[in-house]
Amino acid sequence: MEQPLSEKKSAGPLLPSPLVQHPKRTSALRSSLRILSVFLLCGYACMTLTAQLPLLVDDLLDKHESRCPQSDPLVPERNGALWKSLNATFGTESFKAQAVDWLGGAVRVPTESFDDMGPVGEDRRWEAFAPFHDYLLAAFPLVHSTLQLTKVNTYGLLYVWQGSDASLKPIVLAGHQDVVPVNPMTVYEWIHPPYSGHYDGRKIWGRGSLDDKSGLIGSLSSVESLLARGFAPTRTVVLAYGFDEEISGTEGAQNLAAALLGMYGKDGVAMIVDEGGGFAEEYGSVIATPGIAEKGYLDVKVEITTPGGHSSVPPKHTGIGMLSALLVEYEGHPYKAKLTRQDPLYSTFLCLGEHAKEVPKDLRATIRRSWSSKKALRQLQEEIFKNPVYKSFVGTTQAVDLIQGGVKANALPEKASAVVNHRIAVISSVEEVKAHDSELLKGLAERFNLTYNAFGTKVSKKAEGAPSSGSLTLSDAFGTALQPAPVTPTGKDAAPYQLLSGTIKASYNSHRGLTGTNEIIVSPGMPSGNTDTRYYWDLTRHIFRYNHHNAGKKTNRLSGVHTVNEAIEVDTFVEIIRFFTTLILNADEATTL
Repeated sequence: MEQPLSEKKSAGPLLPSPLVQHPKRTSALRSSLRILSVFLLCGYACMTLTAQLPLLVDDLLDKHESRCPQSDPLVPERNGALWKSLNATFGTESFKAQAVDWLGGAVRVPTESFDDMGPVGEDRRWEAFAPFHDYLLAAFPLVHSTLQLTKVNTYGLLYVWQGSDASLKPIVLAGHQDVVPVNPMTVYEWIHPPYSGHYDGRKIWGRGSLDDKSGLIGSLSSVESLLARGFAPTRTVVLAYGFDEEISGTEGAQNLAAALLGMYGKDGVAMIVDEGGGFAEEYGSVIATPGIAEKGYLDVKVEITTPGGHSSVPPKHTGIGMLSALLVEYEGHPYKAKLTRQDPLYSTFLCLGEHAKEVPKDLRATIRRSWSSKKALRQLQEEIFKNPVYKSFVGTTQAVDLIQGGVKANALPEKASAVVNHRIAVISSVEEVKAHDSELLKGLAERFNLTYNAFGTKVSKKAEGAPSSGSLTLSDAFGTALQPAPVTPTGKDAAPYQLLSGTIKASYNSHRGLTGTNEIIVSPGMPSGNTDTRYYWDLTRHIFRYNHHNAGKKTNRLSGVHTVNEAIEVDTFVEIIRFFTTLILNADEATTL
């Protein structure tokens, strides 16, 4: 009979157990497991450390060196009392009324420039600028009685406010007199007539109120105000106003640049400030983005020539049909944009990552890691390129903007052409774009049996004299190809950038009664278009494209640059005057420009 469990004697386990049966093996196995555990833990720790290393390194570096160093607000010292007095004046209702009169009167003089204008002296449409000069003479009497005015190519304006110290390089404040024409078909859409200069108690309305008579009149208003207080500069101040910026500046700024080069020589100017970026709220902080570079420019004319004939006996592809296929090829193969650390937009995001208050934690970490990590840079690119505007700032763009072909419905077109506008990335060149476009269309040229000439080079592989269906020619449509601009220095040793940054901060603070160091963050930026500064590269390395206004304010369509309802708040215009005044006084006291 089986014994009860309680009475059974232990007979040992049913299966052999080395832990019980072999004590020496047990100890060795335990040691091995401990070593394995330590090894695994160390491996995990190493993997974690490796993954976090770029961020840890950045954390250490950030304690010693900023990726986006900020200047303190720069307030004039020698002329501090004058600056404070003028700032008080700028805040009065009487000065605001004067500012309205100055800018409103300028808007009321139409100064349109057109793409098809001939040379000065031949095309009478340039004569529209003479009444504008008469207006300036009447509106700014102290400027015209004190500064030396030279008219370059009849309508270019070059004012020189001679400083007492000829050894100091001058500063140049640039702008343009011309405006984009108002489409007669859209006049009824304007809340106030486009050349009324109407003031509604808050805004001044009309073409040019923003682009760029606010800049031109703003700098003149500043000089007039300084002269009224008896200020005489130590450093020369030059005002340079072109009159055809909207059509590439070949008659205006190109000639002004030659005159300035003759006066001051290569690198003879301390710094230039022209129209460009402004400031806006981004991620909970206000950021100003003076343009330190410009994209290049190339208009490519794509032209097809084919035999004519009656349309009742058409070929398989007419010239317009072939041109259409070429343009589809263009749009089917856009340029690939790639964010690099040399791009101004990257510098902007470095500043946002370091200073903006509401940047998401993950994005901030990605921005910081991107300084040393290619993977993080690609991740940042992916995030940035979700915004098509940012993407267009970085890469070379293309847009089919003009097309022409045929003269009659029953006649085969003998010529058909289109113009493709390119804005060339900072890290690219005109030559790269020409090579890209030439290669892009080669296959279609062969398919359509066209002789192919691209920018003066024969590309077609057809045997000499072999019959063809026509010709394809690529060329610089208007002879206005432009390389990307040299990048303006922005480091700690770049005195002009530091002076501009401090001036932006002081102007912003004083207009709002603020005193903080980082009420506004200043970051390198880049405007989307080109300005008259394309002609000024030889004068200085320090070129800034900046309008001191809130570029982030958009109320319906009421800020319509180049479109209907262009307008500017008078408070914004007064702040522009305040900025130019502060800049002139700060530059006058600077010894290292």
